[in-house]
Amino acid sequence: MSDSTNSNQVNPYQKEKNKEEMKKQLITFALMIAFTLIAFGIVVSGAMDKMFVIPVLIILAVTQVGFQFYYFMHLKDKDHGMPAFMIYGGVWAAVLTLAGLGVITWW
Repeated sequence: MSDSTNSNQVNPYQKEKNKEEMKKQLITFALMIAFTLIAFGIVVSGAMDKMFVIPVLIILAVTQVGFQFYYFMHLKDKDHGMPAFMIYGGVWAAVLTLAGLGVITWW
């Protein structure tokens, strides 16, 4: 009877779930480090034309931001609906602002 009242014990399902979550976060972290090294290598090597380097760097940066939001800010979890809504709303507002400034600048 005293075994069932111990709240410090983690059930095997939760332990496995935590292990999988940590594995995903470590893989994501390694990918972000790799993307950073790739971006650094592209810029330092000078092998690509500047016209191609900038879009590649932007794609790598946007991918890293997605990883940050999805995995490290836990936006993939069920209980984070409102924070996810606010962050995605902020991203949408930033995109609209940049698009508006671009139109005003080049019109």
